[in-house]
Amino acid sequence: MATTRNASTHWEGTLFEGAGKVTLESSGTGTYDVSWASRAEEANGKTSPEELIAAAHSSCFSMALSNGLAKAGTPATSLDTNAAVDFVPGTGITEIRLTVKAVVEGLSNEDFVAAAEAAKVGCPVSQALAAVPIKLEASLA
Repeated sequence: MATTRNASTHWEGTLFEGAGKVTLESSGTGTYDVSWASRAEEANGKTSPEELIAAAHSSCFSMALSNGLAKAGTPATSLDTNAAVDFVPGTGITEIRLTVKAVVEGLSNEDFVAAAEAAKVGCPVSQALAAVPIKLEASLA
């Protein structure tokens, strides 16, 4: 069954002087301040589209990897995934780097890296972001 998740943004003012609020509508878990400065300079307690993409990508990838490992008979004890999204004003998103460290009993590092690569390709967020180079670093803890 398909699901739809929603978020909304209310923005006031110009791009450079204005500011907005992003609300996670579906979950109701919060409303977050956003501004051009938080996107192109320092975060200063505000979020950015790139940080939200990083959150979506790290969680989606972790779910895909967890599922792949379990289906292979080697479920993970833990996965710690970081997604770093690079943004260049005037150019856009230039790279995404996924770093995952895991505890998986009975799995070689080589097999873990192969599972992580498969998760990167199979993750729906990776697929949605396919126009951007996504680099992956995977290792067992």
